[in-house]
Amino acid sequence: MIPSSKNRHIAIALLAILGASTPPVIAYERQTTPATGGETTVRQFDTNAFSLPNANLPIMKRLDFSVGNSFFRNPWVEAPASTKARDGLGPLFNTNSCQGCHIKDGRGHAPVSGNDAVSLFLRLSVPADPEQHADLLRTRGFRPAPVYGSQLQTAAIPGQKPEADLVIDWQPVTQTLADGTTVKLRKPRYRIKQPNYGPLPDNLLVSPRVAPPMTGMGLLQAIPDDAITALADPDDQDGDGISGRPNRVWDRVNGARALGRFGWKAAEPNVRQQSAGAFAGDMGLTSRLHTQTDCTPAQDCDRFAHGGQPEVSEKVLRFVTFYATSLAVPARRDMDRPAVERGATLFNQIGCAACHQPRHVTGSVTERPDLSKQTIWPYTDLLLHDMGPELADNRPVFEANGREWRTPPLWGIGLAKTVNPRAGFLHDGRARTLEEAILWHGGEARRARERYRKLEQNQRQALIRFLKSL
Repeated sequence: MIPSSKNRHIAIALLAILGASTPPVIAYERQTTPATGGETTVRQFDTNAFSLPNANLPIMKRLDFSVGNSFFRNPWVEAPASTKARDGLGPLFNTNSCQGCHIKDGRGHAPVSGNDAVSLFLRLSVPADPEQHADLLRTRGFRPAPVYGSQLQTAAIPGQKPEADLVIDWQPVTQTLADGTTVKLRKPRYRIKQPNYGPLPDNLLVSPRVAPPMTGMGLLQAIPDDAITALADPDDQDGDGISGRPNRVWDRVNGARALGRFGWKAAEPNVRQQSAGAFAGDMGLTSRLHTQTDCTPAQDCDRFAHGGQPEVSEKVLRFVTFYATSLAVPARRDMDRPAVERGATLFNQIGCAACHQPRHVTGSVTERPDLSKQTIWPYTDLLLHDMGPELADNRPVFEANGREWRTPPLWGIGLAKTVNPRAGFLHDGRARTLEEAILWHGGEARRARERYRKLEQNQRQALIRFLKSL
């Protein structure tokens, strides 16, 4: 079993008594089955590897999956339109379909150059006063930027101007590993050009976000809250340098704080609310959970026809949520290869598994027996971790500060570029390879990164082979 926080604390304490200078290597459970998603796992490894329903999804539910897929994949259009079920796009938006960002249900990518940002956008906010903006911080987690709202929208329907252009400049960064190997990284610099609704605030906070993969979200939602919070060590009581903590966010249905588990900063409590937020922010579509889009009064969006009130009906939102919670995780590959086995050992030894917790067991989900009581291998603790200054966006959301990010699941990561050859890693897609992603790790992950840097070339290759087997 995965060691509990209590057992890890005892191990560290005993080591300190014995006079050891480094944290112990915790024996995290090794994955022994290719069924990464338990009984939901599928065996397809081509460009459609992320687009299949759970293997154990009842046949009668597969029609719901297909209907949800149609609303996820097909473009929404400007109102009024003959396509009544999918009209109301905009007036300001980033893309006209969910699939436009989550390419083939996989990762998005940062633009190579210029302003062709398709599956990456900027979150916006300004600093908030805890007393003066208490209600905003309680229900939204941040204070939206005046006029421009919470997201930079770079597209618009005819008759409306986009908010601005987003331009990314890439700065080369070279790192030299312990054996003399050089690795060329790239660091993004974001510029907002030609703002069409007045000057941007001087104190604007921005955070780039690339679309994450969609697979296994229903299983992640089914992990019991207490199983996640049991892994938290916010004060680093065991002294291992890892201090993961949960984000407590606003549940719009229940009107109360809840455990955050979705989004790059774990700012959404469940898939339904995450989906409704994407409809509002990415496509300018209202729903019962988001009765207003990110279009502010200063942008005069009410002069355009809407696609219904709300534009995304409860029925459509249910179909899309069902689809998003039913996308299966592909099986592990090459598990018995010696290099992959060595890489798995190194993954644990250098400390990656401290945050990328390999194994979880889902709880009972009354309406979803296919997701219930599944032993899964997502390689995440779903907690927030300080990732250091190089990855910091300096933009807080709920309890996540400007240096913290949720540990992303690693399942399926080896097929990311099979599904989308341009797929990028990390929250902003800056890493083009898995090695680049590792070398950007800082903060709580600094020790693991430095251990990776000191590995011999064949050891580094084995670790990457292990990651590509996930």
